[in-house]
Amino acid sequence: MKLCLTPKVHGVGGMVSFAAKLTASLNTLGVETLNDLRSTGYDTVLVIGGTRDLPGLWRAHRRGVRIVQRLNGMNWIHRIHRTGWKHFLRAEYGNFILASIRSRLADHIVYQSEFARRWWERIYGPTKVPSSVIYNGVDLSTYTPDGPSNRPEDRYRLLLVEGSLGGGYEMGLETAVQLAEALGRVQNLEKPVELMVVGRVAASLQARWQQQAPVSLQFTGLVPREHIAEIDRSAHLLYSADVNAACPNSVVEALACGLPVAGFDTGALPELVSGDAGRIVPYGRDVWRLESPDVPALACAAAEILADGERFRTAARARARQAFGLERMVAAYLEVFENR
Repeated sequence: MKLCLTPKVHGVGGMVSFAAKLTASLNTLGVETLNDLRSTGYDTVLVIGGTRDLPGLWRAHRRGVRIVQRLNGMNWIHRIHRTGWKHFLRAEYGNFILASIRSRLADHIVYQSEFARRWWERIYGPTKVPSSVIYNGVDLSTYTPDGPSNRPEDRYRLLLVEGSLGGGYEMGLETAVQLAEALGRVQNLEKPVELMVVGRVAASLQARWQQQAPVSLQFTGLVPREHIAEIDRSAHLLYSADVNAACPNSVVEALACGLPVAGFDTGALPELVSGDAGRIVPYGRDVWRLESPDVPALACAAAEILADGERFRTAARARARQAFGLERMVAAYLEVFENR
């Protein structure tokens, strides 16, 4: 088999790390991969979201090359919050490309979660081609509870990990601060709470929250991917801030490191975080209009995790081993590629 992976079109992030992981794993299994639709000899194309080279994809389609499209969610925050006309146009163009490939070119659709499948089918209707759900996977020997952790003993560390908290996603940071503040008011919570934010945050936004936040707050900025596991091990709890996320890598990576997850019942979180791997609570209001969520309910659930951390850490790792191993993900994609 020879596989072509297309670079992603502008849209939902997280694609680069996925492509690198999948390519490396397939190469070890003897599957040759390339990244140029102008090449020849490949029999399958994996479109990671979308591609700007639609003419090249059409030519491959006419040659009888099988096209598999991996779909995350859609761009939608820009329709609720003003993010600037350039961002609006890029987001809408990205959605157009994704939907066009899905409806006209793809021979098989891989959704990153059942939530993503339902979302696409609700907006654009079911496709006539087969589809499957394959969750994101991580290397369980890299993302592991074993190794340096530096988890503080004199306070609880609440962790927020996002690639970027801008472009309409600032609300996630606001909710995280509110959660940390609410946890500080929970009775019988033995230690103070600090919030660590990993990801790109505008300097002006950092300065504002450093002045206003009633809790201990630290920003790390973007960090190299190889440091994420150690950061996950250094925390007591991950708050998943991305609402209506299709399959957030930050959640899967945290679970693999034995870090319990707290969040609202939006997107794929109810699928990913089960049992005592964390706690998922009702959002409480209209999430699609980005109305303010039920933070007190989330604080109560988060306090339960902090009060019995060892039990939840063990369950988080077990959940990752059950569903999110890299080998499991690669085997599922390979089955899709081979079933013509």
